[in-house]
Amino acid sequence: QVQLVESGGGLVQAGGSLRLSCAASAPAFATYNMGWFRQAPGKEREFVAAIRWNGGSTNYADSVKGRFTISRDNAKKTLYLQMNTLKPEDTAVYYCAASRSSWCELRNSDFSSWGQGTQVTVSS
Repeated sequence: QVQLVESGGGLVQAGGSLRLSCAASAPAFATYNMGWFRQAPGKEREFVAAIRWNGGSTNYADSVKGRFTISRDNAKKTLYLQMNTLKPEDTAVYYCAASRSSWCELRNSDFSSWGQGTQVTVSS
């Protein structure tokens, strides 16, 4: 298990940008595949983006492709999500998550460690 703490959320106008960070406690952070998920009020949690343990591969939900960028700094044990051109429908609590499962077979249910979430609100 790895402890994760998100930060960087806030209130932003549509078209604006935010960068979320997720600090990890595990010494073996570099061995985890990492992901961002979000949950809007009244909706189920949904996948946003994922990055391979070495940063060599990424995957995005169609709704954020071209606007969001996931990255990581293994030396700092930190995961990032750069969010540009934000839309009101991006409003949600954003969670980072960690998985030890193989990247090639990674499923949403494979993420076993979760942060507490950070609120992102985009006003129109």
